[in-house]
Amino acid sequence: MKSMNSKKISRRKFIGTSALAIGGLTIVPAHAVSGLGHVAPSDKLNVAGIGIGGMGRGDLEDVAKTENIVALCDVDWNNSVENVFKIYPKAQRYKDYRVMLDKQKDIDAVMVATPDHTHAIISMEAIRRGKHVYTEKPLTHTVYEARMLTEAAREYKVATQMGNQGQAGDGPRRLQEMIHDGAIGTIEEVHVWTDRPNRGLSDTYWPQGVKRPEDTPPVPDTLDWDLFTGPAPLRPYHPSYHPFRWRGWLDYGTGALGDIGCHSFDSIFRILKLKYPTTIQGTSTLVNGDSFPLGSIVTYDFPARENMPPLRLTWYDGGLRPPRLAEIAPGIQMGAGGVLYLGSKGVILGDQLLPKSLNDAYKRPEPYLKSSPGHRQEWILACKGGEPAGSNFDWAGPLTETVLLGNIALRPELREKMSYQSLNFDPVKFSFPNMPEADQFLHYEYREGWKL
Repeated sequence: MKSMNSKKISRRKFIGTSALAIGGLTIVPAHAVSGLGHVAPSDKLNVAGIGIGGMGRGDLEDVAKTENIVALCDVDWNNSVENVFKIYPKAQRYKDYRVMLDKQKDIDAVMVATPDHTHAIISMEAIRRGKHVYTEKPLTHTVYEARMLTEAAREYKVATQMGNQGQAGDGPRRLQEMIHDGAIGTIEEVHVWTDRPNRGLSDTYWPQGVKRPEDTPPVPDTLDWDLFTGPAPLRPYHPSYHPFRWRGWLDYGTGALGDIGCHSFDSIFRILKLKYPTTIQGTSTLVNGDSFPLGSIVTYDFPARENMPPLRLTWYDGGLRPPRLAEIAPGIQMGAGGVLYLGSKGVILGDQLLPKSLNDAYKRPEPYLKSSPGHRQEWILACKGGEPAGSNFDWAGPLTETVLLGNIALRPELREKMSYQSLNFDPVKFSFPNMPEADQFLHYEYREGWKL
């Protein structure tokens, strides 16, 4: 850290020597600023995409409307990645993000859309080089990584954003206005559910609840498997891991909770002013040490805050969901995924105020929360000196910590003990005071040659 601070000083000296003093005013040339990750509002950002075959492609397409795409990096130059190369023929191409950052000095900002287990190491490397960072959700693979990225982004004063795009929509804003208006009274309980990893009755998005494959097919010619593995344990390649199906494996992903939690928890946290839970409970179908369970239920308890009482938030995945309430009339579908707020006056299911009699009598407030310019545009504007993006790492870091604490409560090593006590979390001491053996799951030891 000290060495990086000294580099910051030398950069400031560089800017000073490049400036022109006119009439007592210091004018800094745009080229001198933009190369350091601090771009004048009139300039275009030079953006690099890291992980471009899936969600990364959409991230780039959005920012390319206004900015320059100058570098593309992916460990697997398969057909989907080659197609992205064709869209940006002037962008330099890389397999190793470290080589890219060492070689290409004109990069102002990076967009990270790699598998979960490499989010943190890539984002941290970019932050320490003064680059603005957009990282897909979940922000990190471990709770510790989320805490470290939050602190690093704050120290290096770069613009950040996590890719939970729903936070920029108007729907969550209207919901917040209703709940703060007292539409359903005091809220002490919220339920969230998803059918993932299921895609339907006979298919899944990715494997969960399965043991590791034993056969060892050859690595595709397009793939650098060592780079894909990164800090995780090095195991034989298998198509059950890549492409995309990595999400259900403990080595590379964060399961259904990590996939959806940073989306669906976001508005709940904003509306009900949540941060860290005090206790977490987890139960699931049978688990193993390789992949996440087929279905799970995780319960978080949050303390009272401001004028709000303690809150219990319950998560369900794998097709599990909460029981129907009397307020939810026959014919109203719970859906494959949703959010249910339970208040002292009624409930809100998705965007429906229930029971119907309460909805008919309630007058919604006039909208007052400002609309977003767009999730990725929030980040672009922040990079150019605007206000922090809505899901900047100061916000996204603690949110991700909470999501990933739920995965610790599902660890097979803790299953028996979790059957008769909750897991207590101390966010200041960063530990589980009533179950210290769970501390080991806040992070893991990286493979040799990799560091945060």
